[in-house]
Amino acid sequence: MKLIRLTAIAGAVLAVCFSIGDASAQNRKIKVATEGAYAPWNFVNSAGKLEGFELDLGAELCKRAKLDCEFVAQDWDGIMPSLLAKKYDAIMAGMNITPKRMETINFTAPYAAGPHGFLILKSSSLAKMPGGEYSLTKDLAGAEKAIEELKPFLKGKVLGAQVSTTNLNWAEKYFKGVVEIREYKTTEQHDLDLAAGRVDAVVVAHSAAKATMDSAVGKDMAIGGPAFSGGILGLGVAVGIRKEDNDLKAAFDAAVKSAIADGTIKTLSMKWFKIDMTPKS
Repeated sequence: MKLIRLTAIAGAVLAVCFSIGDASAQNRKIKVATEGAYAPWNFVNSAGKLEGFELDLGAELCKRAKLDCEFVAQDWDGIMPSLLAKKYDAIMAGMNITPKRMETINFTAPYAAGPHGFLILKSSSLAKMPGGEYSLTKDLAGAEKAIEELKPFLKGKVLGAQVSTTNLNWAEKYFKGVVEIREYKTTEQHDLDLAAGRVDAVVVAHSAAKATMDSAVGKDMAIGGPAFSGGILGLGVAVGIRKEDNDLKAAFDAAVKSAIADGTIKTLSMKWFKIDMTPKS
């Protein structure tokens, strides 16, 4: 009888401990960093305020996780170092999960995923590149064959890509020595250079490319060539969190999964991207 009673008490104590652990992030005040220069994911509107898919989704995730969140703008090239320096507690900035980044920080379950490729001028000879969709995760050989077929079209051209991105990593891995690669602090800067003809194409997520095409700067632009996803381009966009902040990760994980399950992420991605960016299992 004593053994049964002690077992029951121990079980109750463990249940309380797990409950406290799960709830420890609740009502916590945190800062969430975003770039503020990557429309429609995140940008500064005409009123000088942060806006975009990740601002809407972030507010929803914080509400579900019972977190008191303040969103702050941070330049992309310093976004991970500043997280580690504890200037804020989480990142929502169109950041893809990659093995390299996971050496430094943790990620939640992905809240969005989509293809990457080339943004070009409609009048460019690059408009003749073949199309198609390729996964560097599911069919690496097929994707790399498609990349090889692009090299004659791109030889001698100038490609733009944002610094410290999977787009730049992909361009350098597959096209270094074939093209000149120019690095830009923001996607807005390489879009302006593309419009002015200073680069022949930029490597960018299709979601951001479509937003550029809908703007005054991008009226003469189009997506050219194949769409690529996975592998070096990342395993989906997620919330970045310091490795030691396990309670915060658990809170965001639960909120992301809930927002996927009830269609909230689909609704918000249709609003901002006009396509469903919900990650596929």
